[in-house]
Amino acid sequence: MSENQNPHPLIRAEAIKQLQEHSFSHPWNNNSEIKGVFLGEAVGLQRIGITLAHIPPGKESFIYHSHQFEEEFIYILSGRGIAEIDDEEFEVGAGDFMGFPTPSVAHHLHNPFDENLVYIVGGERRQVDIADFPRLQKRMFRNGREVQIVDWDDLKPMQ
Repeated sequence: MSENQNPHPLIRAEAIKQLQEHSFSHPWNNNSEIKGVFLGEAVGLQRIGITLAHIPPGKESFIYHSHQFEEEFIYILSGRGIAEIDDEEFEVGAGDFMGFPTPSVAHHLHNPFDENLVYIVGGERRQVDIADFPRLQKRMFRNGREVQIVDWDDLKPMQ
């Protein structure tokens, strides 16, 4: 949650411009680069995350993945990108919306174009989630801040 324990539920456009921009790149994708501001935290949301984000030209979001428990959405504000959804590619642009109910299909976003791809991304912030990375054949288990990764070949059913 934000430093302000009781933030106002309204944040004006000028205040959004003043929010600290954060950068993130996924450790398994050298071309991953997302920059953005945490809108949800700015107004005190705790159970859902909402970020105003952009992907610079030639960069990608995280890595092709799916979630077992956390729903996620993306709404494109400006620019163009390529959305990979369930092994299909779609060019997306301003006004396009993507939603990933759980268990979700694998998805990923990249920007091969010459302007920023600007979007709002949001989703649940559950204590526990499981994410699959099908192209790497890995599974992530997250419990709070604790994250464990396992190769699919090492997953065994309980007997």
